[in-house]
Amino acid sequence: MPNSTKKSLLEKTIATGIQGLKQFSYLWSTDTLASLPERLKNLWQQLIGSYWFIPTACVLLGILLAPLLIAIDEHFDRKAVKEIGFAFTGSDAAARAIMTAIAGAVLGVAGTTFSITIAVLSMASSQFGPRLLRNFLTDTSNQLVLGAFIGTFSYSLLVLKAIHKQDVAFGVPQLAVTFAIIMAISCALLLVYFIQHMVHAIQASHVIQHASDDAMENIDYWYGKYCDVQHQRDVEQVDIEQYKQWPATPIYAPHSGYLQQIYVESVVALAKDYGGIIRLHTNLGDFVTDRNIIGYFYQRPDDQVSHLQKTKTSNLALLARRPDGNFWQRLSACVDLVRRPTHSNDIAYSLGQVTEIAIRALSPGTNDPKTAISCVQSLTICLSVMMRRQPPSPYHFYTPDHDHDDLTITTNRPRLPILAVITKTPKISGFIDASLGDIRRYATADLMVLKTLCQAMTDLNYSCVNDGQRQTLLRELTLIERAGEENLAYSELVDDLFAMCRQARQFIEGDSAQHQHFEYTGSFSAHIHKTLESQSS
Repeated sequence: MPNSTKKSLLEKTIATGIQGLKQFSYLWSTDTLASLPERLKNLWQQLIGSYWFIPTACVLLGILLAPLLIAIDEHFDRKAVKEIGFAFTGSDAAARAIMTAIAGAVLGVAGTTFSITIAVLSMASSQFGPRLLRNFLTDTSNQLVLGAFIGTFSYSLLVLKAIHKQDVAFGVPQLAVTFAIIMAISCALLLVYFIQHMVHAIQASHVIQHASDDAMENIDYWYGKYCDVQHQRDVEQVDIEQYKQWPATPIYAPHSGYLQQIYVESVVALAKDYGGIIRLHTNLGDFVTDRNIIGYFYQRPDDQVSHLQKTKTSNLALLARRPDGNFWQRLSACVDLVRRPTHSNDIAYSLGQVTEIAIRALSPGTNDPKTAISCVQSLTICLSVMMRRQPPSPYHFYTPDHDHDDLTITTNRPRLPILAVITKTPKISGFIDASLGDIRRYATADLMVLKTLCQAMTDLNYSCVNDGQRQTLLRELTLIERAGEENLAYSELVDDLFAMCRQARQFIEGDSAQHQHFEYTGSFSAHIHKTLESQSS
């Protein structure tokens, strides 16, 4: 090999090693540690989302329990064991037979439970959609049952290995065998529980409830129950109005994929170090390629109020600079792009699971409008909570550290937040269109579902807090009318839908609608009611 080639290979190896050390050092830097809880939470969700984590932990527990109980057996009084009524006190042959039977039985039952799980997953994938498979895989009850079986199997093998053909007093781990018998009985009970649990798990109502609870958790994560008054004051600063006039550098996606997570704390630290504002135009769940512009970096101009003037502390002044190689390297670690959409704290993804159940229920092969109605009602609950709460703010600030050497200035200095990051936050109108709107597009010929959607608009009206939300509901009512007019088979059905939409529109446009009860009364029902009243009088 020529010397030049060896030298080039050595230089590449050294450069790769230095790059790896830089990435490792940044992984444990202060900026990354600021978002460490969020990263650990995502790692934990990935572990729970895998079907192997809890069963593997149970196997390790069984491997640790076996030598522990055997060691206790060696130092335990055998006469005291015989006084325990349910303790095993047989010979080594009996102990070996019992442990062999337990190991073979629980392994066979584990295979049966795994086969049942695969069959349920196959049915759930075809009936509810492949995105709902995670709800079955992350079911803690299923994982614990399978883990108990294979954990008992590994425990029985290790105890079986410790049984010797010697004197009963020294060659048979009586406590360990007794514990194996207890575990075998527990596994039999767990098998009954597993079958009962799977029967309930495949019911549509249970699947809808699980997906709705997942959406509510994400809503609680993003939407605040109370208004942050201090944050509202921070939003009034001048940077929000002026940053678009600053020099802008486009930000490209590090690679292609779905945006699963944005570590805002790390992005704020990056914008702070480079003295500018990072605005992201991509939301969670969006697909981007490596050529897509996902945002811009706005650099503070020289004549802009500097950090020195804002903090009145000279050693805290940060000079604005253009993005360099280190900037792009740190930015790639601030966003998580995956090749396939996976579960995260994305509200749209969670609501999409419920919507997918409804759409599949409305397909000609399934034709289950009752399930679609349950989905509409569950989505109404989630959307109602979102409309009443404080939506997430797109603006993220940081407050400069004070100079501890000048205590007099630090004590009397007001809070001066600096705008660092602007994220893209979806509107409630987008959530309504992506959930209830998608169901409407597939339920155009089903009067029962269309009337349920109309009822959902009146239910959501009780949670309206501004006129924009109310206009969104009125627009959705118009689309429901249009869908029924063009697709319902009979004119009587169209008239019935129109009458309900008309009453719902009058209710939503009313001044005191949130304090009144809405109940649709059709013309035929009103006629029957009037006739009965006249006959009774």
